[in-house]
Amino acid sequence: MLKLKTTFLALALASAAALIAGAPATAQDKATVGIAMPTKSSARWIDDGNNMVKVLKERGYNTDLQYAEDDIPNQLSQVENMVTKGAKALVIAAIDGTTLSDVLKQAKAKGITVIAYDRLIRGTPNVDYYATFDNFQVGVLQAESLVQGLGLKDGKGPFNIELFGGSPDDNNAYFFYNGAMSVLKPYIDSGKLVVVSGQMGMDKVATLRWDGATAQARMDNLLSAYYGNKKVNAVLSPYDGLSIGIISSLKGVGYGSADQPMPVISGQDAEVPSIKAMLRGDQYSTIFKDTRDLAKVTADMVDAALAGKQVTVNDTNTYENGVKKVPSYLLKPVVVYKDNWEKTLVDSGYYKKSQFQ
Repeated sequence: MLKLKTTFLALALASAAALIAGAPATAQDKATVGIAMPTKSSARWIDDGNNMVKVLKERGYNTDLQYAEDDIPNQLSQVENMVTKGAKALVIAAIDGTTLSDVLKQAKAKGITVIAYDRLIRGTPNVDYYATFDNFQVGVLQAESLVQGLGLKDGKGPFNIELFGGSPDDNNAYFFYNGAMSVLKPYIDSGKLVVVSGQMGMDKVATLRWDGATAQARMDNLLSAYYGNKKVNAVLSPYDGLSIGIISSLKGVGYGSADQPMPVISGQDAEVPSIKAMLRGDQYSTIFKDTRDLAKVTADMVDAALAGKQVTVNDTNTYENGVKKVPSYLLKPVVVYKDNWEKTLVDSGYYKKSQFQ
């Protein structure tokens, strides 16, 4: 009888072990994904980080989310720590896309999948995939919004315009600028748009670290040096944080009044202060990039790569990082105006209407 009981116990234990072996992985035994974000000073990066953590945790991953506060050595140290602690995948929104070569070489040696998130990592073969929006199209949409706001297609003009670019260490900034100029340059060449300062090209219009205070200071200088008896009619701004600084500068010299209306000003990221500025009439447009969708695409890349499956991409030619063409997935940006902001941002669940009241 004792022998029979022992046999039944052994069978029960074996069955339990088989059930456990076949059970789905929990967060405790599934891979850790390191998420390196540039800064908390921009609301969009906070949203990006939160969305990445949410989606990955829903899929059973552990996450290690770090913000570097726009400090390059800090981000490098954070990524090194993720590699050391055994992350199986790295999702990196780089501050400077050229400074991570050595640590990514270490990551590759350990078989870690590296995904560049929204900002291309440059100068290394050790970036596997790139998840982003169609950045050239972002610039196109920004410029088309200025064309619309000025009425250039209706034959109006000439108008005075000033151009602002993003951070020169962010690969995206060049795509934004080039996309915008593909629309604006014909109007500049024909004289319908006049860059009064003459400042064109990323070497002259870039704004280091996407800093709003830097943009405000440059706008101050442009106004005092070139616009004594002239008016600014439009400003190409590639990011909402710069737009807010530009608006502050313009208001400081009287723009925004009945006899001196605000120029047509673009933006990007649909941040709450800029939507409020649009509702006040201070900013004309912004670009919405749904970070929830970007998080899902990135998580799909992680899933496929770690399972040894084919990773879905929709662009294999556009993003050359100086060493290789990085397989990419590009999402579509959406232009937001005063008349479609609620449908685009509130009805979609991205924001609550109370945030704008």
